[in-house]
Amino acid sequence: MPMRDHWILPRPGHGALAVWHRNIRVWRKLIGPAVVLNFGEPTLYLLGLGFGLGSFIGTMSDMPYLAFLASGIIASSAMTTASFEGMYSVFTRMDVQRTYDAMLATPLTLDDILAGEMLWCATKALFSGAAILTVAALLGVVAGPGALLALPVAFLIGLCFAGPAMIMAALAPNYDFFNYYFVLVVTPMLILSGVFYPIDTLPVAMQTVVQLFPLTHAVALTRPLVAGQPLDGVLLHLSVLAAYAAVGFYLAVALTRRRLLV
Repeated sequence: MPMRDHWILPRPGHGALAVWHRNIRVWRKLIGPAVVLNFGEPTLYLLGLGFGLGSFIGTMSDMPYLAFLASGIIASSAMTTASFEGMYSVFTRMDVQRTYDAMLATPLTLDDILAGEMLWCATKALFSGAAILTVAALLGVVAGPGALLALPVAFLIGLCFAGPAMIMAALAPNYDFFNYYFVLVVTPMLILSGVFYPIDTLPVAMQTVVQLFPLTHAVALTRPLVAGQPLDGVLLHLSVLAAYAAVGFYLAVALTRRRLLV
């Protein structure tokens, strides 16, 4: 493929659903360790920090600290799940197992494959968000049925973080390469984006910076839905998440074309 054609806008078709279906069938065979990884760790964070720190903090932003933390962890868990799937699993299928080579021998295009992968990353983010929301409901920190609207938000968060993760997979020479992304991108966002404390406690300059983080907008959407508070700036938050998803998908497709379709 000529170099300039790598950057043509992606045109995925219905084959993306076949890739998504293939991944969910494989996932069903590995559901045990997948549940432990995607459900166990955030639940431990929620229980340990929520009850531990919560007993000292009491309330934060006019809600019990456990409710504050639960809503943040729903968003951050969706981010982590989509990022992990978009890097490690996509790289494994693309480079180690050569699954994409087999797929490309069928009528599927690379655009179909990556669109299917992105949908699958978002689906796993949805599963993760649903699991944490269930735990939060059992602990009595969910305001009401309106919290279910956090689930489509978790799916959008998954799309948002799947694109950048697949960009890393397209650039990666090996698994160790992903440490850069997790240490330099995912971890700072997790700490600074309002998951554990309100961002208005940060210095003013830092508050401006964190507005560029998609996780900040993900938390800002999820928290009011879970806690039953009024939503603010919905269009802005949705636009930021959708923009990250769209740009991330385009760059991931272009870079993967350059890697595989030479």
